[in-house]
Amino acid sequence: MPTALITGATAGIGAAFARRLAADGFSLVLVARDEERLAASAEALHKRYGVPVEPLHADLTTEEGMAAAEERLRSGIDLLVNNAGFGHPGGFLDTPVEDEVRMLRLHCEAVLRLTRAALPYMISKRRGGVINVASVAAFLPGGTYSATKSWVVNYSASAANMVNRHGVRVMALCPGFVRTEFHDRAKLDMSGLPRFAWLSADRVAADAMRDLARGAWVSVPSARYKAVAALARLLPLNLVGRMAKLRYR
Repeated sequence: MPTALITGATAGIGAAFARRLAADGFSLVLVARDEERLAASAEALHKRYGVPVEPLHADLTTEEGMAAAEERLRSGIDLLVNNAGFGHPGGFLDTPVEDEVRMLRLHCEAVLRLTRAALPYMISKRRGGVINVASVAAFLPGGTYSATKSWVVNYSASAANMVNRHGVRVMALCPGFVRTEFHDRAKLDMSGLPRFAWLSADRVAADAMRDLARGAWVSVPSARYKAVAALARLLPLNLVGRMAKLRYR
């Protein structure tokens, strides 16, 4: 039975990955900082799918939490889903610098360190995969959040280029707007967004698993967001910046 470790696993995209992978027969290691919610999620998944589910209580913005996740990964994981993340309600000039640094640590340092911790085992077995959850915002100049997700895309593609020859796959997942708790937690008012713009978390997880199996380096779920990403890459950056006034996640 293969094992998957998922960060930010108790809600949204992370929870969708947990459901999908449990249904596919993976045993799970769920990483989250809300210990009570983590235990409830682990119990519910085990009861529903009958697979082993290991809760790992860790705050990945702390050294202690990051080290705990690294240690578990080094013991052997077949699939890593780096999903944990958050947003800010304002721009970087309106956000305390310590909150910006915390975002950098979770979105960049944690992705770097956990990917590095997972890969040696995968390479030794000549199989395995890493999905780093980025965002369509990676292609749009939209503050620190967008900048961190752009880093995730570039880092994931670089890692994929290095480990593909070992039978291991690394992919950046770049969804658009997804119906999760993300925007509420970031205190972002999304009431004006049309219904057609939203994706379901389960759709995002399904598309990601399909694209990982195909060996994609970057996965952008749905045709509408593929078009957004393609257009953002073609247009001048300053023009894209003036057009991009919404946050994608």
